[in-house]
Amino acid sequence: MTKVLIATEKPFNGAAVAQIEGILVKAGFEVAKLEKYTEKSQLLAAVADVDAIIIRSDKIDAEVLDAAKNLKIVVRAGAGYDNVDLEAATAHKVCVMNTPGQNANAVAELVFGMLVYGVRNFFNGKSGSELMGKKLGILAFGNVGRNVARIAKGFGMEVFAYDAFCPAEAIEAAGVKAVANQNELFKSCDIVSLHIPATAETKNSINYAMCSQMKKGAILVNTARKEVINEAELLKLMAEREDFKYITDIMPDADAEFKKFEGRYFSTPKKMGAQTAEANTNAGVAAANQIVGFIKDGITKFQVNK
Repeated sequence: MTKVLIATEKPFNGAAVAQIEGILVKAGFEVAKLEKYTEKSQLLAAVADVDAIIIRSDKIDAEVLDAAKNLKIVVRAGAGYDNVDLEAATAHKVCVMNTPGQNANAVAELVFGMLVYGVRNFFNGKSGSELMGKKLGILAFGNVGRNVARIAKGFGMEVFAYDAFCPAEAIEAAGVKAVANQNELFKSCDIVSLHIPATAETKNSINYAMCSQMKKGAILVNTARKEVINEAELLKLMAEREDFKYITDIMPDADAEFKKFEGRYFSTPKKMGAQTAEANTNAGVAAANQIVGFIKDGITKFQVNK
């Protein structure tokens, strides 16, 4: 019998777990759970005899893959998958998938929750500003970026986007103004919202040179990945520009240094983008269905390693 492990240091909500288990049991699979674990040794023991694993932010590295002798597939319930060693998974002949789009609305709504908080001076009682009429730049026009654009229109914002892998025609078709390059996006907009993955090309790419082009009163929002920010250079910019704000749901390594810029910096204690009941359930259910499709019919639509 196929055995599926739900390995979640930060568990799915109870309703999501029930739906995930229901899908897997109906397919004739055995389900095991490892929730709120505190030691990697617990994960290594749990994977010993499983065929498939569903994870959230849990790390699947070469050591875990070595321990999982029967493993055929890992599904990360969410869009990002940098917590999985793809090269090691490929070497072990393990398929890795993500669940793109399932958390997109939750992340997009968080962007605007934090933006309203930011433009109103973190509700400190002083006069702030409004989002209507502001120019919003979206860096990367994937599932999250498209949802951000949809919500921004409701606020009456002018929406611009740049994506090196999305044709300008597709961006314009969504009612968003496509710009020629990343520099133009930063120069043109009052607010830039980041939705790029952490890759060799993007790590540390949001730096002093890029952000210093932004207008007076600029706001940078990061709900993507911590690694895309060059923290030292962003700190330098914030020291020079008292008008610049940085808002994120990924606490920087230099959080204590950023906190010195009181009233211009905000970070949630933990990554919050996908932390809604709906996104929790959507991603978990998608992961379960993808495992069933892969095991029973060899479907690899959302495979991210080759």
